[in-house]
Amino acid sequence: MTTNRKWILQVRPEGMPKPEDFALREEAVPALAENQFLVKNLYLSCDPAQRSWLARDTYVPKIAIGETMRAGAAGQVVASRHPGFREGEIVFGMFGWQDYAVSDGKGFVEVSRLPAGVPIPLCMSVLGLTGLTAYYGMLEVGGVKAGHNVLVSGAAGATGSIAAQVAQIKGARVVGIAGGARKCAFLAGELGLAGAIDHRAENLGERLKQLFPKGIDVFFDNVGGAALDTVLLHLAPRARVVMCGAISVYNDFEQTPPLRNHNRLMVVRARMEGILVTDYAAQFPAAAAELAQWVAAGKLKNRVDIVEGLEHAPEAFRRLFTGENLGKQLVRLADPD
Repeated sequence: MTTNRKWILQVRPEGMPKPEDFALREEAVPALAENQFLVKNLYLSCDPAQRSWLARDTYVPKIAIGETMRAGAAGQVVASRHPGFREGEIVFGMFGWQDYAVSDGKGFVEVSRLPAGVPIPLCMSVLGLTGLTAYYGMLEVGGVKAGHNVLVSGAAGATGSIAAQVAQIKGARVVGIAGGARKCAFLAGELGLAGAIDHRAENLGERLKQLFPKGIDVFFDNVGGAALDTVLLHLAPRARVVMCGAISVYNDFEQTPPLRNHNRLMVVRARMEGILVTDYAAQFPAAAAELAQWVAAGKLKNRVDIVEGLEHAPEAFRRLFTGENLGKQLVRLADPD
C-alpha cells in the first residue's frame, strides 16, 4: 500500500480516444491529512460523459493535462483520519483511474457508502448514478405515462437499457435504437421491447414512420447529432425530449451537425430538456429502493460488461465509442478484503 499506479491525461484526444492519449504513472501513496481517508479502488466506471470532460468545461472543469483521469469508482476504505468514514467500508466517489485515492468525502458527486451485501457492479449500474439517471430522466423529465409511445436511443447501453425498462414498467410502449444485430436482439429478446431499430443497417426515418404512426410521446436521447434531428420530425403533440447524452458528437464537438428540424418543437408544442442526475441527490434513496424492488421482482434486468485490470482502462473506455459494450462498462481492479 505504498505505491499507487494511475492513468494521467497525457495528450488531449482528437477524435476517438486512444491509449497513447494517457500515460500510466507510479507514485508514492500520499500521507493522510486530518479529515481525509484512503480508498483502494475496486471497480472503475466508464461513462460517455468522461469524453466531454476531456474536451471542454461542462458542469465540471475539463480534465487538465497531467491530471489523473476522472471517473466514478467504487472502493474500500483502507485507512482513515476522517470521523465519517471507517476502514473496511465500501464507498463510491470520483476517485479516478488509479489504484488508490485520497478523499475528504466532498466533490461534485459526494462520496457515498454502498449497501452491505449488494454486489458492487449492481450498485454501480442499475442502483447507482446510471440507474438513477434513467429513472429521473424518464419519470421526472420525460413524464412517461401508461400508453405513451416511447423511443430510446443508445438503448443497449448502460443508461438507455434501464430507461427503456422503466418506461415499460410504467405501461409505455417502448422502441429502442442500437447499433448492430446483437444489440437489437438484446432489446427485442431479453428486454422485450416493442421494437428495435438498427441504426447501422436501417433507415431511421423510415423505421420511425412504421413504428410510430401517431408520433413519439417521449424521446430519451443518449446519442444526439443526426439521429436527434431525424427523430424531431416524428414527435407527437406535446412530446418531451429528454437530453441525457450526445455520444455521437463527443469525439468531435467542432463537427457537430446542426439541428435543422428544431422548428418541429414549436409546431407540436414539444419540450426538450436536459438532465443532470445530481439535481435529484436528495431523492436518491427512495428511487434506489424502487429500482431494487423492480430488480428483485425480475421486472428490471441489468447488464454489466467488465474488463479486468487497471492497465486496460483506456481500452475499456474506447469500447463505449466503438459499440463493443453491452450495458454498463466497468473495469475491475480488485476484490474487497
